[in-house]
Amino acid sequence: MASVSIHNLCIRFGANEVIKDLNLDVLESEFLVLLGPSGCGKSTLLHSIAGLIDVSDGRIEIGGQDMTWADPTDRHIGMVFQSYALYPTMTVERNMSFGLRISGKPKAEIERRVKRAAEMLHLEPLLHRKPSQLSGGQRQRVAIGRALVREAGVFLFDEPLSNLDAKLRAELRRELKLLHKNLRSTMIYVTHDQVEAMTLATRIVVMYAGRIQQIGVPSEVYEKPENLFVAGFLGSPAMNFLHGQLRPTPDSVRFESDALSLDVTPYAWRAAARQTREVVLGIRPENLLIHPGGEFAGTVCLIEPMGNHHVVWLEFDGNLLSSVVSGAPTFGVDERVHFTLDLGRISLFDRISEQRL
Repeated sequence: MASVSIHNLCIRFGANEVIKDLNLDVLESEFLVLLGPSGCGKSTLLHSIAGLIDVSDGRIEIGGQDMTWADPTDRHIGMVFQSYALYPTMTVERNMSFGLRISGKPKAEIERRVKRAAEMLHLEPLLHRKPSQLSGGQRQRVAIGRALVREAGVFLFDEPLSNLDAKLRAELRRELKLLHKNLRSTMIYVTHDQVEAMTLATRIVVMYAGRIQQIGVPSEVYEKPENLFVAGFLGSPAMNFLHGQLRPTPDSVRFESDALSLDVTPYAWRAAARQTREVVLGIRPENLLIHPGGEFAGTVCLIEPMGNHHVVWLEFDGNLLSSVVSGAPTFGVDERVHFTLDLGRISLFDRISEQRL
């Protein structure tokens, strides 16, 4: 296992600056997930760590050593790509051992490593098959096994599950989580899928436009987003947003809009609210509670069955709000329902800076 430290990293392709003065420390043995929309720079960052992309400025350290300009083979990493990239004429065993054979490892050492990786990934019955005889999930496990046999200090994953169906993704997520638990290796994983990020990560790095927006454990990033982008990107359905004004008085702080007046004095302020300002109130769908005694009322526009829960969409004062309801709802579309907001779980953002208050 090894740590990874990135200092003032810049990556440019011509006039386009993809990564901008980025700093990041990846701890030994952690499962760090780089999360963000397409084009945010997360795969570019991963490829720069792997040595597949030259940096324009800054420094990359792996295991305490400066690897900024080292060849990929000298970085002691294992990498799994989005495409399986298996040799079609080779068996599973030959695919997994190819890199070790090329580097001249002893035959007994190669057999030991392949056997260990095959046991961990349940590939023993498949070792003599060729890729054309495998399912998509089996091929991806072989690609992961090919990285594992390197016994690297750091493993890099570039959206390895995106080509699989939902059931296979769920199965391989579980296997990757167990793999990390057993190996205790440092893993850096790129995805745009927030479910993967939330279930796999010990820490999440949310990226947008080549910059880090927030770093934290999954619960922290989800419950206390640093800015409006993070708040809107994480969560399915996304966080509800209501625009209004923050009005401090000597005794309280209130959030005011045309349809709402809320006492937000107990909110965990980062700095004291001293003046009236335009703000955005955010609340997760599970914290918008539909019940007969609610102080607000909206009209049901749509009900989405999701198995053990339903997502209910409400029209409220020109806003479309979502609520998660457990079990079967007792109301229908076009009905008027009452709801309340769990004020202990709200987020407040400055409308101009978009930063959390």
